[in-house]
This record gives sequence, structure tokens and C-alpha cells, in this order.
Amino acid sequence: MHLPPPDTALSPRTGYTRAHWEAAADSLLAAVEPYATEDRALYHLPGDHESWSGRLSDGLEGYARTLLIAAFRQDEKTLERYADGLAAGTAGVWPRVGHRSQPLVEAASIALALRLTRPLLWDRLDDGVRQRAAHWLGDALTAEPWPNNWELFPVTVGGFLQEIGHEPEAARAAVDRGLARIEQWYLGDGWYSDGPGRAFDYYNGWAMHLYPVLHAWLSDDSRLLDLYGTRLEAHLADYARLFGGDGAPMLQGRSLTYRFASAAPLWLGALIGRTPLSPGETRRLASGALRHFLDHGAVDDRGLLTLGWHGPDEAFLQGYSGPASPYWASKAFVGLLLPPDHEVWTAREEPGPAERADAVTPVGPPNWLLQSTGSDGVVRLHNHGSEDARYDPFYTRLAYSTATRPAPSYDNSVVVDGDPGRTDIEPLGVGEGWAASRHAVAGDTRVVSLVVAHGAVEVRAHLVTGTAPGTGVRVTGWTAAEGLRAELLPAHGLSGESAPDGVTGATGDGPTLFVAVARLTGDAHSRPLGDLVSVEVSQDRELSVGWAGGPSARFRFGTQDERSETSAWTVTPV
Repeated sequence: MHLPPPDTALSPRTGYTRAHWEAAADSLLAAVEPYATEDRALYHLPGDHESWSGRLSDGLEGYARTLLIAAFRQDEKTLERYADGLAAGTAGVWPRVGHRSQPLVEAASIALALRLTRPLLWDRLDDGVRQRAAHWLGDALTAEPWPNNWELFPVTVGGFLQEIGHEPEAARAAVDRGLARIEQWYLGDGWYSDGPGRAFDYYNGWAMHLYPVLHAWLSDDSRLLDLYGTRLEAHLADYARLFGGDGAPMLQGRSLTYRFASAAPLWLGALIGRTPLSPGETRRLASGALRHFLDHGAVDDRGLLTLGWHGPDEAFLQGYSGPASPYWASKAFVGLLLPPDHEVWTAREEPGPAERADAVTPVGPPNWLLQSTGSDGVVRLHNHGSEDARYDPFYTRLAYSTATRPAPSYDNSVVVDGDPGRTDIEPLGVGEGWAASRHAVAGDTRVVSLVVAHGAVEVRAHLVTGTAPGTGVRVTGWTAAEGLRAELLPAHGLSGESAPDGVTGATGDGPTLFVAVARLTGDAHSRPLGDLVSVEVSQDRELSVGWAGGPSARFRFGTQDERSETSAWTVTPV
């Protein structure tokens, strides 16, 4: 990919300016053009990977997701070829939009693109093409979505069809229905669950916030814009902390092959003027994400986005991932809707949260604890409330970071009797420097887990209940990455040396507490791990943690009802 020379005066952190974003968009659009069918209705990208929706749907996905880049780029010449594809696609080439079908997803991208570029594309089409396109999109108004972020696809289609006067009552009903359904998943402080469970990941930013905010903005609906803008602003205060000093987003959740789509909500806050971030910080974080992936092989020698994280890697794919799936990264280019003279483009870059100082930040709704260190720019996410068993291992581990990936050997886990399972996760609270949860393993086995963090150091405690005496327990920590050191030391009930395989112990007669000390660091001059923290456990299962030269904390493991033998075990700060 050919980009302009870096501008280190305006962008001392990334070197990227608006010109780099424009060049990246133009390059991605040019690279996919040779793979369009002759009528330009489908984009069949190379490779032997096919989604579970099949080749035809995958070709539609290639059209729709790259069209979004062209829409944000607002380039008339490029939009002309997508106009040709729209005419052919709606003449019988594209699959129909059905209940819970992939074309419903792509219909939303097409509708959003048409709405964003109406004077440049839609208004220039002949009446026959407009009628066919509206009819094809209209199926999305009554198609049943999956009960998660998919609820917003009929909303997005309905907003456009309502604007052009096609089936206005049905379009309005689809909008109202979808917006009402996501309300049941809003948990406060800017966080949605992606559906009725506790699935928290980047879909919060690039779907649950993106679609309602853009709908409100394009509709010029001040009431909705205030509602969703307030939520987005609150979300961004936490979201900005999910980017490492090297620009990498947090490696957690599903659909990670969308890569720099993680930049979308950052730009969105600037677009509507509802963000806690300064213009220079917004651009630094967004450009940092784009540059991170471009620097790490996300684009191949043909200029195409690959299926993976850095380079091609099937470990990051789901069944719905087709050859063009990565092009939902197009959402990142929403920043190009901001005019060149907007302060988000003209301000000097400022450091992001992970670069400024060490921080340990509780995030209430997902029950996460975010731990970042300025010396190495690493951000760690301690997960004590997010679960989606369909997408393990990117949901159910105890911790994730911007610099490591989940290992097949079950890093950041507690393994009971050889079982690394972690299901039915229940948040037990999050506070200043700590987070806790309870989960099921197998049978009657339950584990209450607590993490206490300071600087780069973590104390991890696990109370194992419901097992026979002598049951083996293994606690694992981080898997080291390039330039980083991973350490794990036994502190109570465990033995062994720091190693990826973990430290081990065995349960006693009744609930048994295991404690380890962990660290993931890129600071070559850090003090020995054992010198930085002290851990004591009393006979009544009270854990005391003392930090060298810093604060101390105490936590008590006990039952919710001391008089009941069946009461669930929990942990609370003392």
C-alpha cells in the first residue's frame, strides 16, 4: 500500500494525517476492483475460504462492505462503478434478504452507503434501478434478525427507505422495533450487551453505538441524537483505554478480522461532538489502530485485506467469515465524513491513555478491570463478566491484552481436574484495583475468582468449591509475546516455577483457596516480581495484599448466608 510520507510535526505518534486515511481508502478500493464480476454486482475475492452462507452471499458481501469505504470516501468516480453493480445486483443477481440471513447484514451496509451518498449516487440512478433497489432492500423491514446487534440492520435499512418515501409506515415500524429491542440490552455507563447474554466486545462500538448514532445524525433527530450521543460519550471514556501504546486494539471477542473497525466509534464521537477525548487524542488512537495493522501484514501483496489479525490466520475466523468479511474494517473510514478543516484532522496528536501513566480502571457493566502501564504501553483486560461460549477462547479467559493472543494451552485460566472450562460467569463486583466473578467448571464445581492489580502486577485468587479432596488444580498466567516477559509465581496453595504451563496444587477437605502472582511486562528494568507485592491468607480465608511502597487491600471469601450450607460462595472487599 502506497501512503504519503509521515507527518511527524502534526502526528508525532503515528505520522498519519487525513491524507494517509484517504490514500488507504483509495488503495483498498483499487485493490478489490479486479475481483468484481463483469456486471460489478459481486466481488469474489481470491482464496479457498468460504463462509457458511455460500459463494453468492460472499460475493454480495464483497460489494456491500467495500461500497461502505467508497461512501465514506465520497468519491464520485468510484461510486459510479458501484452504481453499475447496484443496477445489476437488484435485477436478479443478489440473493434475497431473508430471516436471519447474511444478505440482511449486507443490506444494511448498502442502505447506509446510499443514505450517506444520496446526491452522488442514489439521486443519479434512473427510476427503474431505484425501484428495484428499494424493493430488494424492503425485504429487510420484515426479515427477522438474530437477537443481538442484527436488530440494528432493519433499523439502518428502514431509516433510508423512510427518507426516500418507500413503504414509509413499514420503514418507520422497523426503525422503532429495532431501537426498542436494543434498549433491553443497555446496561448503563455507555455499555450494551450484544444480545440477551453477557457478550461484551468491540461490537459495542462498531455496531451497538455506530448504527443508532448514524441513524439519529442522518435523520437530524435531536432527541435520539442526545440519547445515543450521551451513551457514546460515556462509552468512549472506557473504550479509549482498550488501545495499547503501539496502536493495537484489545485482542478479545469475536470478528477480530474486522481489525481497524475498532477506530469507528472514536471518529463517531468527534462527528457528532459527543466525546470525552480531545481531537488530537481521537486521531492518535484511530490512526494508531490503522497503522498497527498496515504495519503488521493485514494487507497482502495484492493490496487485499486478509482473513486474520495481522496476516492470514484462521484462528480468528467464525463460520460467517467469508473472503470479504475483513472489509467491515470499512467502518473505520467514517472519520472521512469530517471535513478536512475539522479540528480532529488539524490538531496535533496527543498520547492515548495507555501512553500517559499507569492506570487500573474498573468498568462496571461488563465487570472488567483494565490495567495499563506507560513504560511498555501494554493494556490488560481482566474479564470477570463477559461470556459467549460460542466464541471461546476469545471470551472466557480470565485476562486478555493488546500484546498477546489466547493460547490453545489455556493461558489465563484455572484448570480443575484437567477441565479448563469457564461457563455461567457471574460478576461479583468490580472496584478500585480489583474485580471478581464466579463460574462453573463441571458438575457441582464452582470457582470464585478475584484479581487485584497495581502497576504491572496482578494477584489472582481462586476459591475452588464442590470437589473431592485431592482434586488437582492448575493456575495459568500469560503467554509471553515478542518483547514481553510473562511471569507467574505461587503465593498460597500452589507450587512450581513460573512457566506457561502454570503452577499447581490440590484441593483440601472443603473449599480451597489458591493464590498466584502474575505479571506481563515489557519493562526490562522492572524490579523482581516477588519484591513488589506481599500476600497473606488467614485461616478464615481473608486475603491481604500489600504493594511495595503503595496501598494495601483485604478481601474475604465467604458464603452469602453463613447459616446455609448451600449458600453460594463469594468474595467481598473488607
